[in-house]
Order: sequence, then structure tokens, then C-alpha cells
Amino acid sequence: MSNPTTITADDGVPFVDTVREFDAPVSAVFKAHVDPDLLAKWLGPRSTVTKVTEYNATTGGSWHYESGDDSGMYGFRGIFHTVDADALIIMTFEFDGAPNQIGLSTTTFEEVDGRTRIVAHEVYPSVEARDMALATGMNYGVVEGYERLDELLAA
Repeated sequence: MSNPTTITADDGVPFVDTVREFDAPVSAVFKAHVDPDLLAKWLGPRSTVTKVTEYNATTGGSWHYESGDDSGMYGFRGIFHTVDADALIIMTFEFDGAPNQIGLSTTTFEEVDGRTRIVAHEVYPSVEARDMALATGMNYGVVEGYERLDELLAA
């Protein structure tokens, strides 16, 4: 049984907040977020594949990956603003299907009784942009991706 993922998107504000705990140390959960080979194994729903083409998870580094299935691949890209090992990742994100709609994601990693709690706060350029992202099934992808991360961390 995996831990629950709480995703909140309040009306009228362009934010999505996600909270999730993992039965693993912070160092392992953080590594799975910054190591491109590990990221490709858990990011997104099981029905998709992720191909990481660039992932320089350092302050000022850039990233790009494609995710999808037989019906098509979708590109995502951004810049790492701050990478503080085992503590914090602040990065921009842009979906190729919505060019020039840049968002900002802040993810904190904290140890709680030998487990890891991550808290992600995403800021979209508008409520409409946030709602479009949610309408793509983003929540399902986040929940299933974190289930896949649980499995990777347990292996």
C-alpha cells in the first residue's frame, strides 16, 4: 500500500500544491528527483515512457524530457533556479503544447520520523493555464508516478 498523495488546486489562484510521504530517506528521494536515469523510471503514469534528453540538476542548469506513448510524445523543459541537495529544488517548467506559459515549481524535501515528506508548490501564469494543465490528467500522472517512485525506492 502506497502513501496517499494530496493535491490541492484552490479556486481563483493559479497554484497546485502537492504533499506526499515516502518510506525512504531524504537522500534517496532527492536523488530520484535529480538523477535523470532514475527520473525516467518513475515520472508519469505507467502507460507512458519518459525520455530524458537533458537534465543538469544544478543551480542554473537546464532540463528537457519527452513523455508519452504510442499516440505521441509531449515535451517539457525548464531551468533549475536552485538545487540544494536533500532539501530544495526550485525550477521553471514549460509544456511544449503551451509555449511561453512558464511556471515555477518549488519542492522541499524534509525528514519526518525516518521517512521523507515532499511538498511541491507550483505557480502557473494564470488560473486558466493551471486549469488546462489539470484537465490533461496531471493529477493521475502525479499519483501514479509517485506510486512508481515508491516501487523504485523499495527495490
